[in-house]
Amino acid sequence: MLDLSSILTPLAGELGIGGIGGFFAGWAMKKAAKLVAALIGISFLGLQYLAYRGVININYGALQNWASELAGQAAGSQNLLTDFIAHAPFSASFIGGFYLGLQ
Repeated sequence: MLDLSSILTPLAGELGIGGIGGFFAGWAMKKAAKLVAALIGISFLGLQYLAYRGVININYGALQNWASELAGQAAGSQNLLTDFIAHAPFSASFIGGFYLGLQ
């Protein structure tokens, strides 16, 4: 016979670990995103300054093509819906914790 506690105990563990893991991942992502944004901004301003002074010339068309290629490679080909359905309890609590970590 199936007992309710045998169903809820593993589920509670998954939800707790997912929520805590999501919170810390969100917190770390927020810190890393700020650092990366600052570095990209400083680099861009430096390049713009050098272009303004005539030290370098920037080929914006090639830069845009390169950025588009990077975005296409990062998209991946994994079926997200199948993975989400298979890991729904952990994923849902992870997303909730991730959201709270970003706050």
